[in-house]
Amino acid sequence: MTNTIADIEKADVILVTGSNTTENHPVISSFIKRAVKFKNKKLIVIDPRKIKLVEFADIWIRPALGADVAWINGLMHVIIKEDLYDKRFVEERTVGFEQLKEITAKFTPEYAEKITEIPADKIIEAARLYAGAKAGSILYCMGITQHITGTDNVKSLANLAMLCGNLGIEGGGVNPLRGQNNVQGACDMGGLPDVYSGYQKVILPEMRQKMETAWKVPILPDKPGLKATEMIPNAHTGELKALYVIGENPLVSDPDLNHAKKCMEHLDFLVVQDIFLTETAKLADVVLPSKCFAEKDGTFSNTERRIQRVRKAVEAPGHARDDWKIISEIALRMGYSMHYEDSEKIMEEIAFVTPSYGGITYQKLEKEGGIYWPCPNTEHPGTPILHVGTFPIGKGVFNAIDYIEPAEKTDEEYPMYLTTGRIIYHYHTGTMTMKSEGLNERAPECFVEITNNDAEKYKLIEGGKVNVTSRRGEIDAVVKISDKAVSGTVFIPFHFANAAANMLTNAALDPISKIPEFKVCAVKLSLVEAN
Repeated sequence: MTNTIADIEKADVILVTGSNTTENHPVISSFIKRAVKFKNKKLIVIDPRKIKLVEFADIWIRPALGADVAWINGLMHVIIKEDLYDKRFVEERTVGFEQLKEITAKFTPEYAEKITEIPADKIIEAARLYAGAKAGSILYCMGITQHITGTDNVKSLANLAMLCGNLGIEGGGVNPLRGQNNVQGACDMGGLPDVYSGYQKVILPEMRQKMETAWKVPILPDKPGLKATEMIPNAHTGELKALYVIGENPLVSDPDLNHAKKCMEHLDFLVVQDIFLTETAKLADVVLPSKCFAEKDGTFSNTERRIQRVRKAVEAPGHARDDWKIISEIALRMGYSMHYEDSEKIMEEIAFVTPSYGGITYQKLEKEGGIYWPCPNTEHPGTPILHVGTFPIGKGVFNAIDYIEPAEKTDEEYPMYLTTGRIIYHYHTGTMTMKSEGLNERAPECFVEITNNDAEKYKLIEGGKVNVTSRRGEIDAVVKISDKAVSGTVFIPFHFANAAANMLTNAALDPISKIPEFKVCAVKLSLVEAN
């Protein structure tokens, strides 16, 4: 997030898109609802489903699946045409405006309506409301990113924010809501194949030399590694021989699971390090039991870039170890001594090699209770709001982006769209939450959310079973008729291994981020007759 969670309440207009915030980020949703209900802030919700947050919205826009670039360009077309953009910000702090103006010229409200199915007057209304705010906050989640155009979608939202001068100010920003705890921290620490910690590029000789010196190794690779969604297919071809999975359950969370399982079965060696025996761990040659969050010391960096201390509260069961201790022991056996006395020593190394964490110490975290990076030195207070006055690269770059269709369209054989997501009662693949009796009572099994009209069309009844089939697989699940649903589309939560939504989803990838298109695929429905 460029801004803090608390900063949401300082926005005049809040635009939420691709996020079922009340279910997936209930704490953050409380800030949004409080801002609207008690502080008279305006809320725009742009989502195909009639999510709970719609009840608080001044404007709710229901776009077609995969049409995000088109509606964002439509908003910018109106803002530019009606001279509503922040000219001073654009002139002083950005480049590429003329190219943006050129690409958005064709995205008239009427043209955008043909692609997005959003009424032209709604596009105009939303554009005027967002552009008219002194401070506008954009919040988004995986409904924006999990497309073959996910990178384009994010860049387009950045375009919109810069166009209206909503970066580097209180109540503004482009604010991604991270899907899991410490996703931000994992990325910060180099949990990506092309960077060291702090997003220092492995292709840059000066970065490699810095790390070689710090780690006392003669040479580090100069090429980026593979992204997770590239590794699995490479296992099938034999290019990838071994895989080490830590805290992930790809045999529930990856797209096109039938193919994913076949790929992983081709591996010579699979190691899984986790707190429970997941579906993926059951396939592993070696399982390494690790500690959970309550059993170890360290830090988390949350969705707002806030670094916080985590302290051991209970003893771990059995032979479970700290993740870092397991990794250190493996490194030692492979000939590299990676010895640390404790987690604090690891933080000292992080601060030494990572400019944005340079001022982070356990002592400072104890005193402050949490620090926003970048925090380059121990005297620095941290940075709650990014891009104040300038961008790290100097001027912000407008990216002229055209609309691209989803990878898979409906047809006569597969006439319905499927989109996937989470529900409030379960977390990701259910590794932890499905071991809770109370949560299982609330959400015991997979369901297919569908409109009443579509249910009648396929002769489905509430609580009955429906078979959902895509070009990749099929599942049976319970019918849930809901006014959240949109005509022609079904929603299935991906938590349930017994009826895994990802048996159906498309493994088509965004060319830049390599994220799969979880949010759009074509399916057909059929009634499952009762025994």
